[in-house]
Amino acid sequence: MNQTTIDLLTRITAALERLAPEPPAPASLYGHDAFVWHPARRTLEPVARVSRVDIGLLRGVDRQKHILLENTMRFARGFSANNAMLWGARGMGKSSLVKAAHAAANAELPESLALIEIHREDIATLPDLLDIIRPQSRRTLVLCDDLSFEREDADYKALKSVLDGGIKGRPENVLFYATSNRRHLMPRDMIENERSTAISPSEATEEKVSLSDRFGIWIGFHNCDQATFFSMIEGYAARFALPIDAATLQAEAVEWSVTRGARSGRVAWQFIQDLAGRLGHPIALDERDS
Repeated sequence: MNQTTIDLLTRITAALERLAPEPPAPASLYGHDAFVWHPARRTLEPVARVSRVDIGLLRGVDRQKHILLENTMRFARGFSANNAMLWGARGMGKSSLVKAAHAAANAELPESLALIEIHREDIATLPDLLDIIRPQSRRTLVLCDDLSFEREDADYKALKSVLDGGIKGRPENVLFYATSNRRHLMPRDMIENERSTAISPSEATEEKVSLSDRFGIWIGFHNCDQATFFSMIEGYAARFALPIDAATLQAEAVEWSVTRGARSGRVAWQFIQDLAGRLGHPIALDERDS
């Protein structure tokens, strides 16, 4: 290869390097308290305002609140804590409690915890996310809302490996919180199918069920009774100073819950939004998040 050819190749290489985009800067856990994980770009999208409810407004889940808040505060203070699975009835405040506990920890210990939301369909990329978090000093809660697995879904194996820590070990600055309507994350027919096709049925079933066992804390949420539902409604009405008497408030709340066929924290909040609108009483997000 003569010198002219070498010079030409050198110029081409330099031109291509100038055209190539700059590599993205390493994602930082500072500057914001919450982020959303985007695996395709390996980036953390900052969330300026987290959609949440103040922990004082979460009624009917006092035991659940105590367990998760205590675990979260230990972690925020730099001590060991457990991964947590929040499972059970829909609309009873599972993800709301996680976000509220995160806010409560940062209120007491400013900037102590980052919160990262990872979508269910991105669970297989969880190891990549942990590689970004691992070298950083800030403690982080990773939340996967509405986690469950279906037939032919192998992502649960990646999650199980991460919860166990794998060869790298789970980073000391990471806790994984998940919410699910299922206690064992997988439908019964998926477990039974594994039992029927495996050489060792009991071992196959154990592998499926053991995924939930990787969470050190299980917190169950159950449908609320009418008294608890009234407590939720009255708590919101008092916080937002809605101009309505107690008897009318309860009567309208009962009618609302009957038309929805359910009583839950989500139904209570939907009722309050409707009631405030009918009363011409605006509910500012800042007021709700105070």
